[in-house]
Parts: sequence; C-alpha cells; structure tokens
Amino acid sequence: MSKVIMTVDDSASVRQMVAFTLKGAGYTVVEAVDGKDALAKLANTQINMMITDLNMPNLDGIGLIKGVRAIPAYKFIPIVMLTTESQDSKKQEGKSAGATGWIVKPFKPDQLLAVVKKVLG
Repeated sequence: MSKVIMTVDDSASVRQMVAFTLKGAGYTVVEAVDGKDALAKLANTQINMMITDLNMPNLDGIGLIKGVRAIPAYKFIPIVMLTTESQDSKKQEGKSAGATGWIVKPFKPDQLLAVVKKVLG
C-alpha cells in the first residue's frame, strides 16, 4: 500500500506539479485548495504526510498546521511547508506551529522527493 500525501496549495499549477512528482514516485496524492479544504478532507481521509503552502485564502499554512496538530491522529505526521517565503521569521513561525520541514519555491522535483523520502522514512 502506497503512502498517502496531501498537497495543499491555492495554485492549481503548483498542486499539479507536486502531485505529478509524487505520483511518479509511487505515492498516492490527495489535493486541497486551502487550509479549510484540507481540514475538511482530513475528516474522512487517512494521510501519512502533508505538503502545504504558507500563503492561502480562508486558512493559511500556519493555521492549517495548528489545526492538523490539534487532531490526535495527526499530531506527529510530517508536515512540510512549500512556499515562496524564505525569511527566518516565517520559518520559525512554521516550526513553532509544528512544521517538520521547509522547501522554498520554485522547487526541483528531485529536491521534493528527497525531503519526502527523508521525513517518511
């Protein structure tokens, strides 16, 4: 059974690229358009990892991570931020909320897969 990764981004092209990269490596991908959509989908989807953007409408990446960490089943799953933000203050905010890692856009597919393999073990 393949690992399930949720990708959360308000940009359809970024979601498609992440999904294409992950599916090509044998992962199952669930897509969400923003934090609110992601939390709604978590109610009836079991995932092994989440890759989320920081800046999104309705519920941003930080709010989403806090929401996910509040769900007992997802307290310890890897959550990687995939964002254009690279300031240390934002990274610290992400880490405080419970982010496992950080990838700055634009990303290379190999870089994304290396991080996924590392955090999923």
